[in-house]
Amino acid sequence: MGTNGKIGSGLLKLVQDGQPMTLGQQLSLTVQLSIPAIISQLSSILMQFIDASMVGSLGAEASASIGLVSTTTWLFAGVSVACATGFYVQVSHLLGAKDTFNARSVLRQSLTMSMIFSMVLVVIGAAVSGPLPGWLGGEESIRHDASMYFLIFILSLPSLQLNMLASGMLRSSGNMYTPSALNILMCLLDVVFNFFLIFPTRTLTLAGMEITVPGAGLGVTGAALGTAFASIAIAVLLLRSLCLKSPELRLTHEKGSFRPTKACFRNAIGIALPMACERVIMCGAQIMSTVIVAPLGTIAIAANSFAITAESICYMPGHGISNAATTLVGQSIGARRKDLTWRFANISVFMGIGVMAVMGIVMYVAAPGIMGIMTPVQDVVDLGARILRIEAFAEPMYAASIVVYGIFIGAGDTLAPSIMNLGSIWAVRLSLAAVLAPKYGLEGVWIAMCIELCFRGMIFLVRLYRKKWLDKIA
Repeated sequence: MGTNGKIGSGLLKLVQDGQPMTLGQQLSLTVQLSIPAIISQLSSILMQFIDASMVGSLGAEASASIGLVSTTTWLFAGVSVACATGFYVQVSHLLGAKDTFNARSVLRQSLTMSMIFSMVLVVIGAAVSGPLPGWLGGEESIRHDASMYFLIFILSLPSLQLNMLASGMLRSSGNMYTPSALNILMCLLDVVFNFFLIFPTRTLTLAGMEITVPGAGLGVTGAALGTAFASIAIAVLLLRSLCLKSPELRLTHEKGSFRPTKACFRNAIGIALPMACERVIMCGAQIMSTVIVAPLGTIAIAANSFAITAESICYMPGHGISNAATTLVGQSIGARRKDLTWRFANISVFMGIGVMAVMGIVMYVAAPGIMGIMTPVQDVVDLGARILRIEAFAEPMYAASIVVYGIFIGAGDTLAPSIMNLGSIWAVRLSLAAVLAPKYGLEGVWIAMCIELCFRGMIFLVRLYRKKWLDKIA
């Protein structure tokens, strides 16, 4: 680890300086960047797991109220990720070319444009928060809690946007440690806030002593507030690390304008717009999946929500490796090193498939125990375990699609991959789910998902190994 939490800084300098790298050095750098990124992704999912477990103790209806709107929260988070990506990919290329002055200029402009964008999302989200649960087909008994959960999420979206932007900028500079450490802290803060906000004042027995623990007793609303407060605190710390401490990107190097320029905006749109459209349409597909699941009843909604959270633990390592691949590919392209770009792409893909294959085996074996942690309702546990075991078979190919997508993002190549994602989920997953759900229930929906993820992984690998995406590198 280098200064200011920068991991593998010496090896990244070899990339930027055009120096030769051995296979061992390439593997070492990939692993060094991947491990903290994986930890960061796992901590993020662990936070959702904790929310689900704490709320799950309140009963199936409380869990279903969060599960009902979860796909819509992913929609808003997804377009926020796309916005951040449009800027930090530019920074990655500039840092790879050792142009730190313009990298800091992009950072300043990104702060302005990201905040404007997130406030537009807040207005839209707040406007639809009331009728949303009804639109999604939720039962009357869960609509109020679902609406409140979504509204609080939306009001905290600017802090989430800053979190994504600052994390991406730091990763682009090779600093994987700081975003990872702070995301772990966010997870811990979420536990603390939830502990006091979800449950009412109660008496706990600790080492034979009875202790009165104060609590707000807000239930689902408390879970949303806990996550929001944790997100705000971490956004502040990430911005401090990025803008005041980062050796390459801190804004104290020189004075500069935060006013957006046409060139920066145009470059950001070129990267972010295909991603944003993809996220909107893909999350629209996930919302359609929710509409398919909702008529199956509260037990199915809760099992579906918990299983999605549990499965996330398996695929988050893939996203961590994908983040590392984005950094490595982005900096290699900025340094105009086509050969190194290709080698990092291969290393990342094989690592992602291997790790997620192992995670798939673990998920298959441990499915009942994982579900049992999140809810005491046995019907939900049984159904959730069955669908998790279906999904376990898709994990290796899902890893391929996740990591290859990260490679393409690092290359600034987002249009074709976005179209591939959209075609796969709409043409394969939703059509199969619509056919299988009436006969096989929730298990039919997850069989469709498994088939689609395997198909998606294959088409991404085909595009990767055709190498046309490498043609833009001189």
